[in-house]
Amino acid sequence: MTNKQCKSCGNTQFTEATDYIPVKPSKGSFKGANKIYTFCVNCGEVDSFRIENTTIYKK
Repeated sequence: MTNKQCKSCGNTQFTEATDYIPVKPSKGSFKGANKIYTFCVNCGEVDSFRIENTTIYKK
């Protein structure tokens, strides 16, 4: 995580974490993909988030 600066506090240290609720392609689907959040370790401001495994959405 280099060359990033927090928009809220100016800190340059970021880390990644995941949410416990997966993103599912449909309401009845059992398969899901984790959301990966990149955030400032100083103030918690979220810089970005992405979906870990997008292959379940490809047809």
